[in-house]
Amino acid sequence: MSLKTQLVEDMKSAMKAGEKDRLKVVRLILADIKRVEVDTRKELDDATLLGIMEKAVKQRRDSIEQFTKGGRDDLADIEKAELAVIETYLPEQLSDDELAALVSEVIAATGAESIRDMGKVMGAIKAKAAGKADMGAVGALVKARLA
Repeated sequence: MSLKTQLVEDMKSAMKAGEKDRLKVVRLILADIKRVEVDTRKELDDATLLGIMEKAVKQRRDSIEQFTKGGRDDLADIEKAELAVIETYLPEQLSDDELAALVSEVIAATGAESIRDMGKVMGAIKAKAAGKADMGAVGALVKARLA
């Protein structure tokens, strides 16, 4: 079952069960997907859908940080609940050990020796870890290894 089909089915079940918060989040994600499909005029594959979901996760994390800094814990709690719903659709995240092993493997495979090779390494990692790792954290790890 594709990710989009899963989202539509979950929207229907949330409507039937009266889960208003879950329904709101799923509808927001489906609206984002529909917007991109209309803009590009094509049906999106699961990899592209994962990219949209990752963007939504990043937005929620940024909002949580900003609301917490601003003393608006009530709004931060809402964002945390939305984040929890969105994360159920993402693949299981790589552990720190798995991520470190992947970075080492890609650095060895690409022959990267300095920070100038970071783009080549990040491109290879992004292809292998799409949706499974926070690319910001991966970038910091790669930078530390190559420095």
